[in-house]
Amino acid sequence: MDFQEIIAAKRDGREHSLSDLEILCKGAADGSIPDYQLAAWLMAAYLHPLNATETADLTRAMAESGERLDLTGLPKPWVDKHSTGGVGDKTSLVLLPLLAACGLTVVKMSGRGLGITGGTVDKLSSVPGFRTDLSPEEMKAQAAKIGLALTGQTPNLAPADKTLYALRDVTATVGSMPLIVSSILSKKVAGGAETIVLDVKCGSGAFMKVREEATKLADGLRSTGKALGLNVRLAMTDMDQPLGSAVGNALEVQEALDVLQGKPLNSCAERFRELCLSLAALTLEASGLCGTHELARAKAEDALASGKAESKRAEWFEAQGATSLDLPKAPQRLVVKAEGSGFVHRVDAEIVGHTVIDLGGGRKQKTDTIDLSVGIEILCLVGDQVEQGQNVATVHAHEEASAQQAAERLLQAVVVKPEPAAPNDLILDLR
Repeated sequence: MDFQEIIAAKRDGREHSLSDLEILCKGAADGSIPDYQLAAWLMAAYLHPLNATETADLTRAMAESGERLDLTGLPKPWVDKHSTGGVGDKTSLVLLPLLAACGLTVVKMSGRGLGITGGTVDKLSSVPGFRTDLSPEEMKAQAAKIGLALTGQTPNLAPADKTLYALRDVTATVGSMPLIVSSILSKKVAGGAETIVLDVKCGSGAFMKVREEATKLADGLRSTGKALGLNVRLAMTDMDQPLGSAVGNALEVQEALDVLQGKPLNSCAERFRELCLSLAALTLEASGLCGTHELARAKAEDALASGKAESKRAEWFEAQGATSLDLPKAPQRLVVKAEGSGFVHRVDAEIVGHTVIDLGGGRKQKTDTIDLSVGIEILCLVGDQVEQGQNVATVHAHEEASAQQAAERLLQAVVVKPEPAAPNDLILDLR
């Protein structure tokens, strides 16, 4: 079939066959379909959204457009975890070694950050020597040895998605829910995992700003995963305020290390620790390793408290070339103090995320270089009572001027009012 006919079919609201979508993905992967035709199809698919069958077929075709990781021979259960992204979300740094310490095989491909949602690969780049470019063969060998491997996304994994995603970004079609679902799950299918736990973020610091949108995404991911034979479990979690205390690459790695090593934590970091344990319990239960949620939670807590998770983290870092934990540190620190007394009503994750980018800790464009040392530590949660002059944040910057600008923006992010405020729920839904 001529691809122009496929464009016309979706333009007119007709349903695609699996063959249509295989032609689309093959052409997107090998470059035989020009960008202008792919862009036309994306707009047609945005205006006439794919139905459930089409979404599953597109996901499958994307996964088959390149290499797939064969985990045969590795101990089961095989699991993967994905977050839709948020400010201060360093969960994978704790969750992966925690799950491996509990007996799961975790093989994960992670991306770099763009915009206010940081990427795991960027965070791990702040660890001296840490490799994020493992080949499929290296990943499988490492997972066989220690139960855990992570690498950056290979261009050969779901290459059709890579092409279509780049075009979605410049054709105002990013918001198509079926295309979002296919993009996420195609890489998971290609990665070989059987059980996948998805953390769908909701709030000002996430892609999905409101509960209704996040629920639609969660429903789409769950139903499409089921259609593809995957064991998918989901948590919908709060991203109206940053996750944890640290926002910024090296700072987030240090916070993850503090959790794994059992160091004293402030209330913000405790909240991050709680999410790691909740997601670990959900994964252990979903994989069948623990029969009940209570047993799964107890197993996760033991692995963290006993130091097993930290030992696995040390194995993981050593296996991937880390030479030390001497993380980069910014030369300037500036404490941000509350301007009045009262209760914290908001810690705006979106403002915090943009402030870190302006410090140099994130990308405005894909080609930008990140300063791994800069960032912000948030020292209060929604619902906390604070006094005038109390420390509510710390800025880590390279220049005094940029630190001062960041501090001024953070006073807009942290909203204090006289009347009490209810804390934000951490977990909004589990399914």
